[in-house]
Amino acid sequence: MTLALGCALFLASPAVAETLDNAAVIQLVKVGLGNDAVIAKIKATPGKYDLTTNDLITLKNAGVPGDVIAAMIAGYEEPKSAPSTAMSLTDINPMTPHPSGLYLIDTAGNRLSRIDPTVSNQAKTGGIFGYAMTMGIASMSVKVAIAGQSARVVSTTGAPSFYFFFDASNPATANLTSNWAAGSAQTVSSPSEFTLIKLMEKQGRREARVGSMNIGGAKTGVMDHDRIPFDYQMVREGVYKVTIRQSLPAGQYGFIYALSGGGTGGAMTARIFDFAVPAGAVASR
Repeated sequence: MTLALGCALFLASPAVAETLDNAAVIQLVKVGLGNDAVIAKIKATPGKYDLTTNDLITLKNAGVPGDVIAAMIAGYEEPKSAPSTAMSLTDINPMTPHPSGLYLIDTAGNRLSRIDPTVSNQAKTGGIFGYAMTMGIASMSVKVAIAGQSARVVSTTGAPSFYFFFDASNPATANLTSNWAAGSAQTVSSPSEFTLIKLMEKQGRREARVGSMNIGGAKTGVMDHDRIPFDYQMVREGVYKVTIRQSLPAGQYGFIYALSGGGTGGAMTARIFDFAVPAGAVASR
């Protein structure tokens, strides 16, 4: 074999992983490496030690300090991998980490569709003529308007279900910008803080009644008769599954959150997680 070929075979040979044993530890101690350095080496390197009672006595007689022997007994520490923060926007499994937000469950497509919030771009009043003519006896309604004729996310069923992922579901990412924050609302932790409503379809926009005012005073929030009831249950910490109690006819809908303040001021802080139910959607779950 030529010298060149021998060198090539040597360079191509895989490196052999180092393994410590009793003799190697004794040698490290005798060269005066220091206890801390030897212990660090033991923790960072795989080892195969003989640790019977007689072996421990032999190590001690060889000058190996007690804390080094203890490190040998504890053995090699596997490097700890950092917890994964990879999250999915579409995985239908609620145990998979997802960014905070509201997701439509697309059972047919075996995926989740994230519903981004639509911020109200204007507040309107309705019935002001009757309010004025009756000196405030008749109510004047306050409406929130959002741009667009239809929602981006469309349900394939008239009885849709949803997952709500709150910040508590991902403690490692809770400090990131939340999808919930709106106006004076900085935290939200339960679907009970939302109201499901049917949006009134107008030319180029959709509207929802979010308050009223008459001579007796003002009311802020969705009126009881406009609320669509739903149920929810916790799947895991910070994750809830929401189901609608009734089949929804074709139309535009939204979960509304964060109405703070009175009158049109409160409406302007609203965030609406909107979705559509198309004509012909299957009514059964």
